[in-house]
Amino acid sequence: MYTLYPAIRPYAVHTVKVEVPHVLYVEECGSTDGIPVLFLHGGPGAGCESYHRRFFNPDQYRIVLFDQRGCGRSTPHAELNCNTTQSLMDDIEIIRNKLGVERWVIFGGSWGSTLALAYAQTYPQNVQGMILRGIFLCRPQDIDWFYHSGASRIFPDAWENFLKPLSTEERGNILKSYYQKLTGPDELARMSAAKAWSGWEGHCSTLRPSHTVIDHFLEPHTAVSLACIECHYMMNKAFLEPDQILDQAKVLSQVPCTIIHGRYDMVCPLEQAYELHKAMPSSELQIVRDAGHAASEPSIVDALVRATDEMAKTLGR
Repeated sequence: MYTLYPAIRPYAVHTVKVEVPHVLYVEECGSTDGIPVLFLHGGPGAGCESYHRRFFNPDQYRIVLFDQRGCGRSTPHAELNCNTTQSLMDDIEIIRNKLGVERWVIFGGSWGSTLALAYAQTYPQNVQGMILRGIFLCRPQDIDWFYHSGASRIFPDAWENFLKPLSTEERGNILKSYYQKLTGPDELARMSAAKAWSGWEGHCSTLRPSHTVIDHFLEPHTAVSLACIECHYMMNKAFLEPDQILDQAKVLSQVPCTIIHGRYDMVCPLEQAYELHKAMPSSELQIVRDAGHAASEPSIVDALVRATDEMAKTLGR
């Protein structure tokens, strides 16, 4: 079984000013003359972690990671103004031009897969390959599955904790009620709602319970940005047109693409990856039989590292 590459540190860190008030944290790792690869984290609002650098052979890849607007080390923290999918795609282009990258591989999981697909469909000429995990199509039924009826029936105990910040009346419109609490003036109510929102996702993300994953989701800095930004995007249907990802998939017919998805993914059910693969028949779909949603699960790590190694071979490195 493949494991993560050894820990590495960035060889360059950039502070990139984009649309006011946002300032992005961007880092480069690996080989300065390697295959450029852009890592797109999930959430939206989760931020990058140090282990995200380790999915790639540092001798073969020029690894670019950035914290999307409002999260991680980007500022201001949990900022919702000027925070849309279109804005994030603009940021990717600003970073690409700043770093002098002509074309790159796009690596994204969960929300990162959504952003990767939206970006690649908008700028296919700038993408030479894609590795996607835990596909999230952001259709109404996909949002409803996780925030209304679906995952709640698999994790009723965790769902009960998710609902605790809401009164009986507020539970009639969960997203709207959470949004009001997460953007309201009461700091205690905001933090309570953020931890409940983020903890729900942490509990559902792995096939086997992982205290490491749950603790990361409950860390206050992460919980606030994840909950606020994620709720903001879900309220706005991710700022995408209906069925946009599937309808425009044919644009990527010539782009090498590996799709990796856990069989027991309860955050983004496998059907989403299956539908994407049907819309992109030239893609390779790998169903990981003993995993859920998280990128840190051993079998998902194995599949992702194998995929990055194979992509390097495909691209001639």
